[in-house]
Amino acid sequence: MLKPLHKNVILKKEKAEKESKTASGIILTDNNKNKPSYATVVAIGPETETNLELNDKVVYKEYSGTDVKLDEDEYIIVEDKDILAILD
Repeated sequence: MLKPLHKNVILKKEKAEKESKTASGIILTDNNKNKPSYATVVAIGPETETNLELNDKVVYKEYSGTDVKLDEDEYIIVEDKDILAILD
């Protein structure tokens, strides 16, 4: 498992929607679709100064952070200042 340092937060990305097919069987990929910029908090760095808790669903800045893939799961490591909101 990843353990964040300093003011970093590790977020587990939401799974992208499954591929879709047209009525004639053509598979439509999601390459051009915007991926959601929300995720679930899985680890919080020791110097983080936010109200975040584990398992919070959050919105983060779209082009921030570092992507990491472990096994089949995708994570993003962002600074706490790049998290914009907590979803209720």
